[in-house]
Amino acid sequence: MKTLNLNTKKGGFSLVELTIVVVILGVLATFAVPRFMRSVERTKAAEAFNYCENLMSSQGAYQGRNSAYAKKVTDLDVTLNNPTYFTAGNISSSNWDTKWEIKLTRTGSSGGYGSYTVVFDENGFNQDKSSIKDELLPNK
Repeated sequence: MKTLNLNTKKGGFSLVELTIVVVILGVLATFAVPRFMRSVERTKAAEAFNYCENLMSSQGAYQGRNSAYAKKVTDLDVTLNNPTYFTAGNISSSNWDTKWEIKLTRTGSSGGYGSYTVVFDENGFNQDKSSIKDELLPNK
């Protein structure tokens, strides 16, 4: 004799359960994606700071030997690779014996931060002349 199984319900998730999961994932992504984008952009901004700090160190050594700062990056005793995410301007000065300045401008997509600049001079990072947002500074 055959037994008839009346339980025809199949396993799985209901539409309501799936909708709740999608909503939860959406809320989590709302917080995680901007934070991730800021982290990526901070890493890219750190490239400009590393470049400028190496330049500043080399400028100090050059100034110690020559009593004036170098007018070109190629005059320095270090080989600096061009930044990947920034365009480096020329070194400028109103008095090569006592000061210098360089401005790096962010190129390409910047994760919603738009174009910004990082300016260094003989004293280091010049926040007054830079347009980078505080939240992207490597030491913050």
